[in-house]
Amino acid sequence: MIVVNAVVTSKPEDIAALQSAIHTMEAASREESGCNDYTFSVELNNPNRLRITEKWLSLEALKAHMATPHMAEFQAAMGAHPPASLEVTFYEVTEIQPF
Repeated sequence: MIVVNAVVTSKPEDIAALQSAIHTMEAASREESGCNDYTFSVELNNPNRLRITEKWLSLEALKAHMATPHMAEFQAAMGAHPPASLEVTFYEVTEIQPF
């Protein structure tokens, strides 16, 4: 499994302007083959930080996701409201343990 953790630092008004694009991105991504989770959230204690958490069955599924039309549309929306910073980390998970 591949887990993606992204942190977008932006202005709250820019995050709000992305709401429609975020809704579309979540819904379309969750329908993709190999997607186990795709969730955006704004930190409760820091409205300048948008987090994106993704879980993919394989690297191939994630690569296919990166080439979708909804990804291109989301990137264009982000380009219209550029963030101050973007950190993206990918993790390859080989074992999942219940907590």
